[in-house]
Amino acid sequence: MTITPVAPPVRSTPVGLARGFLTGGVIGTSLAALVVGTVVESVPLFVTGLVLPAVHGLLFFLAGAPRRARERAVVPRTALAMIESREAVGGESSDVPVRFEVTVAPDDASAFRVEFRQDINIVDLPDYRPRGIVVVQYPPDRPWRVRIVKRPTPEWEERAAGARLDSAPGPAMTDDSPEGCAPGFLTLLGLLLGAAAVILLFRADLFDQDSTARPPASAGPSVSSRSSTTVVSSASGTVTLGPGQSFLDKGELRRAIDSLTKDKTKGAGTGTGEALTLVVQDRVLSVVFAPTGTQVAGFDPASLPYERFPALVQEARTTLGAGSPGSWQITAEHLSGSLTVRVGVTGPQGTAALEADGEGKVVRRIPAG
Repeated sequence: MTITPVAPPVRSTPVGLARGFLTGGVIGTSLAALVVGTVVESVPLFVTGLVLPAVHGLLFFLAGAPRRARERAVVPRTALAMIESREAVGGESSDVPVRFEVTVAPDDASAFRVEFRQDINIVDLPDYRPRGIVVVQYPPDRPWRVRIVKRPTPEWEERAAGARLDSAPGPAMTDDSPEGCAPGFLTLLGLLLGAAAVILLFRADLFDQDSTARPPASAGPSVSSRSSTTVVSSASGTVTLGPGQSFLDKGELRRAIDSLTKDKTKGAGTGTGEALTLVVQDRVLSVVFAPTGTQVAGFDPASLPYERFPALVQEARTTLGAGSPGSWQITAEHLSGSLTVRVGVTGPQGTAALEADGEGKVVRRIPAG
């Protein structure tokens, strides 16, 4: 019998490399979308991160359906094989994964050597000794996918019992041969590019957010975090908070108002301390006081529903379509008759606002655009 080695399978094909690059891109995009969507509070982006891998998997499954159908249509070839070596590679159940190296001797083709893995029941393992003859099957177009037939037909069982085979020269073909570094490099490159694309698209929302966001509730105030600057005159008053503070923090705004009105009535000015307008931004509070001796209608700054202000800002940011706004402003005034609290937010989609009464109940909404 003439023994001619069979060429091993080619693993790193252009299609395989492209598939690896695309898979890496989907993984990177999905992970970045989940993280960025959580940070910028974008529900569509977060959902995209969840759905994208499922869509990718479905498309690859559908694209591979014709190939799998062709493979199933191929009639496997049966042949005798001699076990060159065997090695149990693990397993704690009754079926043990075993690495076989065999010489396959087809009836109408040259013998070749193959290495493969197959689960063998631990009770049957003594039946597969080196130099033993077994019956195998494999697809004609993929001879490296050899599988031992555990229960051959009587005819093949009789042939195996009386057969004598010579070893085919190596190296042995294997279905899990090394693929080199190119597929792994392209997969990693796709992952990095996918993640970078999401970060670049949403860099404005990520890096232009309010740098003075509220500190965690678990972080207790320190001496530096409680710093503020108060300036009071006869006509106005201003309070500026230090870094890391916000007037949306619990009790911060009311403390600043109490400080302003106390200083106003003590020495920096005279009068009752009624205000014409009050403007609050994240770290700046400005109050314009009613002039002494005038009949201009004002309001008591201490009477405003400050406990409702954080909820009003949150509602304006999330329900009026401004789109991840990075700035907000609250204005309270009594010039038009009744006390009005106006909350304005600015984001990528424009400016939006809502108006509330003196008790903090929303009476009007003005969406962005």
